[in-house]
Amino acid sequence: MRILLFTGKGGVGKTTLAAATGARLAAGGCKALVVSTDPAHSLADAFGVPLDGEPSEVDSSLFAAHVDTRRLVDRSWHELRGQLRTVLAGAGLDALDAEELTVLPGVDELLALTEVARLADTGPWEVVVVDCGPTAETLRLLALPEAVSTYLNRMYPAEGGLGAEPPGENRGPVGRLAAHLASLRRLLTDPDVASVRMVLTPERLVVAETRRTLTALALRGIHVDRIVANRLVPQGRLGLGPAAHWLRTRRAEQDAVLAELAASTPLTVDAVEHRAAEPVGTAALLELAAELYTASDPLDRVHVSGPLLAVRAEGAGYVLTIAIPLTDATDLDLVRVGDDLAVTVDGVRRLVALPVLLRRFTVVDAESDATGLTLRFAPERP
Repeated sequence: MRILLFTGKGGVGKTTLAAATGARLAAGGCKALVVSTDPAHSLADAFGVPLDGEPSEVDSSLFAAHVDTRRLVDRSWHELRGQLRTVLAGAGLDALDAEELTVLPGVDELLALTEVARLADTGPWEVVVVDCGPTAETLRLLALPEAVSTYLNRMYPAEGGLGAEPPGENRGPVGRLAAHLASLRRLLTDPDVASVRMVLTPERLVVAETRRTLTALALRGIHVDRIVANRLVPQGRLGLGPAAHWLRTRRAEQDAVLAELAASTPLTVDAVEHRAAEPVGTAALLELAAELYTASDPLDRVHVSGPLLAVRAEGAGYVLTIAIPLTDATDLDLVRVGDDLAVTVDGVRRLVALPVLLRRFTVVDAESDATGLTLRFAPERP
């Protein structure tokens, strides 16, 4: 099974392109589910049919659903919160502190991602297409499993994390949370299963945000396999007059922006022209998909990146490379924190666990380029 996650800045058309991709896959014979985690709930508008939290058939082999995060919170969070409060109090926190800590930021995103995994596991789908929220929400969504898991494991290292429970006992909500975190993390970072499709409009501000998002996703070990530039000014015989001049000028600006983007990434940048009428319904979505996937299959892996971390010996020391795309404008900070390396890129921070063989070595040099970070380690001095 494949999971394709569509995201991008709000208003760039990611919902429409996710729906079009699902329609194309279903038309080709795949059993496809398109599911939205976007609070805007516009997937139903794209298909022109009502949707709810359970998959419903839109067309032959094509199903769709909206993840209702508020309903998930109402159904699941109350019990989980009570369990967390009990465990935290048992760890030595007083009742007030335990109560405050159970107000967990990001629980909506965590439950939404868990629901996507549930839908993927319980249906006959060959492909699940996820219409994610805007970029900032998607980054929180995709980063949360690792962040919460790290937090819990640091609190309870002897038990292997908060989800560990005594033998013979059934797993309660806390145990299920720990299991979900581990499975979600594996799911998101397996390029054979999950990949992200970045959608943008060819504007400099949007492209700048896209570059930052690509770096943030790479830092999380999450694979991006396509970039889709949406709503290009159509090319053709525009004639004369101010309107035609404006359209030619605007398209030239868009082409220049996309050329700069293409030069800065190994990813293929696919393009879709703006339509006069909004594509609604499977017939219109299939027309859009025919343009998007003219020379490729929606399931093609256009670009497969290498591992996030790579180590090689160099003299008496080692060289560690961290494969994240960087530009001259990237705001980068590195700090050694015990056996971890805290990497902060444009405000996005991740603790990268150093390979065991490097933990007794010291960082003596660091440099960066478009391919990522290179750090040199030397033996610690006695």
